[in-house]
Amino acid sequence: MKSKIYIGLLVIAFIFQASIFQVQAKEFDYKSKEFEAAASQFMCTCGCGQDHFECDPKTCNLTIGFKEDIVEMMNKGWDKDKIREYYLNIYGEEILTAPEKSGFSLVAWVLPFVVLGIAGVAIFFIIRKWVKKKGTDETTFDNEIDTDEVEEEILSSMIEEERKKYL
Repeated sequence: MKSKIYIGLLVIAFIFQASIFQVQAKEFDYKSKEFEAAASQFMCTCGCGQDHFECDPKTCNLTIGFKEDIVEMMNKGWDKDKIREYYLNIYGEEILTAPEKSGFSLVAWVLPFVVLGIAGVAIFFIIRKWVKKKGTDETTFDNEIDTDEVEEEILSSMIEEERKKYL
C-alpha cells in the first residue's frame, strides 16, 4: 500500500514538475547573435542601402520600429525564418538583402554575369578573327611587292635590251 502511495506521489510530482520548475524563455536584445541574424536579412527602407542591423537609429526613424518589432517577435518565440516569411508577405522580395535561391530571383541575379561572360568570349573571337584577317592582308601585300620587283626587273631588262639596239 505504501509503495502505491509513493508511486502515486511520484506520478503527481512528475505531472506537476513543469509548473514547479518553470523554464524562462530567453530574452533577446539588440546585441544578441540571433537578433543580428534576423535583422541583417532585411534592407532598410529609408534608402541608406544598409540592412536593418547596421542602419543607425540616430539618423533613421524607420529602423527603430523595425528593430523593436523583430525583438518582440523573437521574444514571442518566432525564429528568423518565420520573421522572414512575415516581412516577405508584407513588403515582398525587395526588402531582402540577398535574393531567394530559386526561381526568377536566381535568374535575375545570375543572368547579367552569364551575359557578360558570353560577350567577353564573343569579343575575344571577333578580335582574333580581325587579327588573322589583317595578317593575311599583310602577307598578300608582301607577295604583291615581290611580284612588283620581279616585273620591274623584267621591264628594266627589256628596256636595256631595246636601248642597246638603238644606241
